[in-house]
Amino acid sequence: MTRRTAEVRLDSLLRTACDVIVQRGLANTRTADVAQAAGVSQALVFYHFATKERLLAQAFAYAAEQDLGRLDAVLASSAAPLEKLKKILRLYGPTGRSQSWSMWIDGWSESQRTPELEKVSRRLDLRWKEALTQVITDGCRDGTFSCDDAPGAAWRINALLDGLAVQVSVHERVLSRRLAAEWVRLAAARELGLRPEQLA
Repeated sequence: MTRRTAEVRLDSLLRTACDVIVQRGLANTRTADVAQAAGVSQALVFYHFATKERLLAQAFAYAAEQDLGRLDAVLASSAAPLEKLKKILRLYGPTGRSQSWSMWIDGWSESQRTPELEKVSRRLDLRWKEALTQVITDGCRDGTFSCDDAPGAAWRINALLDGLAVQVSVHERVLSRRLAAEWVRLAAARELGLRPEQLA
């Protein structure tokens, strides 16, 4: 197997693992399930990942990195801090039947029992908070936002986003996405000295 073939196969295995995890959940996903779905031997799965825990952690990271790639594009853009903030709030919130949030919720839960997954989850979660902190800091520097504690504001906004996203994703029809988004805009506006309509 050439290096390029191995990389392609690894990417395909990770995509397949993500699909299986969304269907079965992290706790109920077996390496045999991933191998069967991918049409490969279980030995090949272990060749790439060594353990089930490593497979789950890398599949979780693979799924999360897709979202983080979009986040990085927002940060690297030439948009003003207010526009970046609006894009991040939209990007982070659950939309449609998002598989990303199913993976995040499952990942947080399983991280309590799987140290390797907890490390990956913590690292990826912190990237969102650091990105939001950076945008808030830039907005305070240019006078767009008014905030004495950018990291604290970022954590509080993220905590609200996380909590509302769990409610919207897990308890269908209890809270609408529209109302959740409105509450996030209201809270972010209060944190940053804005009017909620500026975040619409």
